[in-house]
Amino acid sequence: MSKNKNMNASKKQFAIYIIAAFTIAYAFQIIASLFFKNGIQLAYTLTLAVSMLVPLLAVVICGGKLRGMGFIPRLKGKIKWIFAALWLPMAFAVIGAALFFLVFPKSFDTTGAYMFSSLTEEQVAMLEEQGVTFPLLVVSQVIQLLTYAPFLNMFFALGEEVGWRGYMYPILKKKFGTNKGRIIGGIIWGVWHWPIMILAGYEYGTDYFGAPFLGPVLFCFCTVVLGIIFDYWYEKTDCIWIPSLGHGAFNGAAGLGMLFFNPAFSKYTVIGPTPIGIVAMIPMIAYMVYICSEERKKSEITT
Repeated sequence: MSKNKNMNASKKQFAIYIIAAFTIAYAFQIIASLFFKNGIQLAYTLTLAVSMLVPLLAVVICGGKLRGMGFIPRLKGKIKWIFAALWLPMAFAVIGAALFFLVFPKSFDTTGAYMFSSLTEEQVAMLEEQGVTFPLLVVSQVIQLLTYAPFLNMFFALGEEVGWRGYMYPILKKKFGTNKGRIIGGIIWGVWHWPIMILAGYEYGTDYFGAPFLGPVLFCFCTVVLGIIFDYWYEKTDCIWIPSLGHGAFNGAAGLGMLFFNPAFSKYTVIGPTPIGIVAMIPMIAYMVYICSEERKKSEITT
């Protein structure tokens, strides 16, 4: 991988980055939670979307270098990683949800009850008048996730990827080594989400087993796994857009399993069917293990 200009960042610069990334994002998350509790859904969604840009802003605030992160793609011979980032997250989501429903078959629902429970009566009536059925909605969402949706999500995910994979991970890997650096980075990334998770039930909801603290802890394990995957893709391509695409694809595909989820099983969300649940996370864990084993083999060959 090309030399990252931020690897030699001073302790002071890195501390400023962490403080800025957390304080600004936490402020956004607290505001978003207030919107959520008052039922202002659009403002809640937009505030969270903007908060994803905070790590990038923190890099600028601390004086970090954006140059050298691979904003100009040079992907000759690396095209396969575009498709990996585009479609593997969906594969993780589908296989993970299938595993969850195999373990908890009664939680599988084909009526769209979970999705419709989040809509108003007027919205449901409008869908019925337009002849929009649950199967049609599922097909429509799958097509979006296989084509353009990850690219749209990519631009918001870029804010986090610049901060985490582009700036923070290289520094941590240089100081602690690749594996420890990625683990520490993943935990930091997970903790960065904690206010919105605890205050608004982001990701797991509010009534799962062990709420409200088990979810945030488990999510840190998930971000460690995802961080290793995204950082691996970044190292393979020297292009910050690739982990951003994978991040965007994951954010879009993660909710697929919920389309078939029975709301009566809401206490099980720390288990699945989204890939942040411990059972539904198994495909991602398997891929992470493969990555680590491949990197270890290459390390043994070169030493």
